[in-house]
Parts: sequence; C-alpha cells; structure tokens
Amino acid sequence: MPPSTSPFSSASPPPSASPSTSGAAPRTAPAAAAPAPAGIPRRSVLTTAAAAVAALGGSAALTGCSGAASASPSRAVPTRGPAGRPDRGGTLRIARPPASDAETLDPASALSAYEYLGALYNRLVRIAPDGTVAPDLAESWEPDAKAVTWTFRLRRGVTFHDGRAFTSADAAYTLRHILDKATASPQAPVLSPLVDPGRLRTPDAHTLVVSLKSPHAEFPSLLTHYNCYVVPEGSAGSIGRTGIGTGPFRLASFTAAGPGRVTAYADHWAGRPVLDAIDFYTVADMQARSNALLAGQVDLLSQTNLDFATARVVAASDRATIARAENAQWYVLPMLTTEKPFTDPRVRQAMKLAYDPAHILKAALQGAGTAGWDNPVPPNDPAHIAAHPAHDPEKARHLLKRAGHERLAVDLYTSSYDPIFTPMALAYQESAGRAGIRIRVKTAAADSYYTQIWMKKPLMATYWYTGRPVDQLLNQVFRGGSSYNETAWSDKEFDALLDRARRETDEGRRRELYGQAQTLVVERGGAITPMFADRLVGISRKVRGYAEHGFEFDYLHIGLKGA
Repeated sequence: MPPSTSPFSSASPPPSASPSTSGAAPRTAPAAAAPAPAGIPRRSVLTTAAAAVAALGGSAALTGCSGAASASPSRAVPTRGPAGRPDRGGTLRIARPPASDAETLDPASALSAYEYLGALYNRLVRIAPDGTVAPDLAESWEPDAKAVTWTFRLRRGVTFHDGRAFTSADAAYTLRHILDKATASPQAPVLSPLVDPGRLRTPDAHTLVVSLKSPHAEFPSLLTHYNCYVVPEGSAGSIGRTGIGTGPFRLASFTAAGPGRVTAYADHWAGRPVLDAIDFYTVADMQARSNALLAGQVDLLSQTNLDFATARVVAASDRATIARAENAQWYVLPMLTTEKPFTDPRVRQAMKLAYDPAHILKAALQGAGTAGWDNPVPPNDPAHIAAHPAHDPEKARHLLKRAGHERLAVDLYTSSYDPIFTPMALAYQESAGRAGIRIRVKTAAADSYYTQIWMKKPLMATYWYTGRPVDQLLNQVFRGGSSYNETAWSDKEFDALLDRARRETDEGRRRELYGQAQTLVVERGGAITPMFADRLVGISRKVRGYAEHGFEFDYLHIGLKGA
C-alpha cells in the first residue's frame, strides 16, 4: 500500500497508493464490523456456502507458512477472467471492505469512497495500461519550451450528471479544490509545490492553462491520481453527497461505510456503459466476502487481494473464478534509516544483498508476481530499469563485519492486515539467515498496525498499490522530507536528480535521470522490495470485460453474461 494509505485516513499508510497514488490506491484502516449486503443476512454470508467455508478455513493454514511445498504452482490459478463479450444490461454486485463512517464521494478527500470514483467521475488525463499518460476529459496537452506552462485542450460535448456542460472552469476549480487547505487532499502536497491556484487561466471554455512555479516535464502524469477526478465548479460543499461527475454512472444512493448504488448514465460522452447498474455492499472481512462470492451473492471483490490458497479454492468453484492484475501490489520491508542499525548504509546494503528475491516470490506468492530486486518502479513501467546487484550473502556478511554488526539480529514486524505480510517476512527470515542475519518475526495487531507499527518500528512489512507515475512515486515515497517517505531516507544527490529530471524536456534524457534515481534507491535507500504481486481478484464466472490497471477497472465495458 502504503498503503494507500495513499489517500488515506490518518490511521492508514500512504497512497492507493492506494499507496494505491493508485493507485494506490487506496487503503483505509480496518473499521468496525460492517453489515452484510442488503438482502443478504449476515448469517447467510457466513453459512450459505458451507463447503466453501470449510475450504476457506482450511486454506488459511496454508498462508501462514513460508514454504511453498504445500501450494500448487501459480498456474493453478487463472491468469485472466472469463473471455467473451458481456450482454447489455444487468446489475453488477460488488463487495468491498469496511470503510470509515466519515467516507465521502468527494474524490479529493483522504476519505473518498474509492470504489465509486471511477464510475462517477473522469479525470483530465489517465494512465493507460502501457504506463503512458492518455486522454480523458483533456483531448491533448502541450508544454511551452521550458515545461513551465501547460495548455490542456478539453473535450467538447461533455455533460455532468445534472445536465450542466463541462468547461475549463470546472477543470480549474477541481485543481483549486485539491489545493485548498480545507480539503486536506492527499494530492495537495504533490501539486502545491508546482501549482499556484491564482495563476490558473481559462482563456475559453475548452482551454485550461496551468503556469507552474518551476519546470516539470512530467506534470500531466501527476493529474492521473484518483484524487484528481473532475468535479463541477462550486461543488465543494455538496460533492461528498451528490457524486455529480461526468462518469459512465450516476449516483442513485450512497451510505458512508454501507451500501450504495449507481445507475447507467445514458449521455456519457464515451457512450452508455454495458451495465444498467452497480450495487456496492460492505462486508466485514475477507473470508465473509469470499464466501459471499462463492455463494453467488456478489459478483466481484473490490480492494481484496486473495491469498493464493483462497484463490485456488475460488478458482475451483462452479460460481466464481480469479482475474489477475499483474504486478498490481508492491511489497516492501522498509528500514527506518533514522534508527540503528539502519543509519549505516552498509547495513542497509547488506540487508538487500543477503536475501534472494526469487525465493521470497516463490515462498510467499507461489510465483504469482515478479521479483522486485529492491527497485520500487514496477517492471511494466516504461521508466523501469532492470539492472540491479546480484544476491550475494557472502558480500552481505563482509559489509556487516565492516559495519561492526557481524552477528546482526533485528525484529521484523508483520500482521494479518494483509495475507502476504507473514509469508513474506518468514521467507525473508529464512533467506537472510544464510548470510548470518537473525530475523525475529514479530506479529502485531492488524487493527493498529498502521498507527502503532508503520513508520515507527525500524523494520516492518507493508505494501503499496502500483499505478503511480514514476515522478510521483519517487518524489512522494523517497524524496527527503516527504510525509510518505516511510524509510525517512534523505539523500541530496537523489533529490537533485529528481529536480533535474523534472526540468529535462528531452524524453530520453529524462528517462535516464529517473533510471539513475532508481539506482540510488536500490544501492543506498532503506526500502527492501522483494517482489511485485499479482493481485488475485475474485469474480463471478458471469463477469466479462474485467480489465484493471493501477487499482482501477474499466467501468464502461465491464458486464455480465446472461444479464
């Protein structure tokens, strides 16, 4: 996550990011048990599929061990959802985790009801599946020669759900709303160093001009975050309730931390969605959500990454199966660089050289992902560099001896907050032990993990959602002084590289600079990145057109067979 934290409540980690920003997505801290879906009694959710309950209960035991011997190869779980075209119409039923009872439909908020946003709203630009910035409400954009002034050309013929025409005034208002201190948007710290709300210009109804405080050749990528969905001018006081946007669905009902419904918006600028409606239900825990799916009571599990053993149970059922979002979650073991022994860069480097990412990938994920090699930029990102130091436990021993930590022993905190944390921690413990490092795995309570452990203990397990553009990822999570810098790492050379990259208008040279920045993260930083995990998404076998990127899926084209 960090969490998405990434956009988040104060009790959770950083951004969908989903940290997830998610892209990532976003994670919120666990809440009190929420009601079962309307029309699905709580007892029914827990008992209807008796055989499934037993199977899922048995699968839980598999996720607590570090070895992979008891698990089938990752190919036992489908790599994609059912193929074919959906039928027109029908209602998709989505089960989501508990949320804060203060959640809102304001996309700029740290407590936004994430699952609704892509249905109700559009952004100016979005991240395409290939990692590039693609048009949404802006058809095109171009910078001046120094990448200081950006001009966005906006779509014509777009209307909000209340019938109002979308104009540049709405685009400018959205940015001002994000930057308003009263909004307390997680995206404000990203945009405020660059955007002066008083310098936004709208020369006509379909042109937005953004004059930056300093050059930024990747600026449009920062507007792809889900906090940047466009809202109507003047809507700050009501948008959290009305959900009026330009998206493919319009709001029918919404209850904070509870059920809600959206219905197809026939006048959507990109065409009517396939579905007639989507119903959202809040279901208290992962097992209850999985059982509801197996019982045919819901069609899709949102914000739920199934552990591999549970995914195998789901994939073997008659009603449900698995869709994968490749490399959708970035798993991390952050070392606090302000706490001993991780103040010493030799110790940090030894902690990375000591373990084998391939071993952790196999043990914790049964291969359902990609080895990270301590680079936080996902391998499917165009800016990713593949070069990295090799696994070298002997060199790790040598570095620790030089640093005076020949018999290093450290605590590694984990919890049941995420089903991968403990298998990852145990696999790291086993692998690093071959370099003489003694890892003591400590299990902390899930409900206080992101308030008592994250960014407080010197070594712990966490995750972020992928989907953040490279500039936002490196600046938000690794720049010195950033509030989401979970390792508290500060490196002037690294920060200077990021500044140079932002000013560089030559795309090839800019990519080289981001590559150099990644190298510094790998060699000097405090983040151990063992792997990127495929998110295993539970869906009904009736679902068609499920496509996810950056912790968002395509609301326009998803549908049901036999609707």
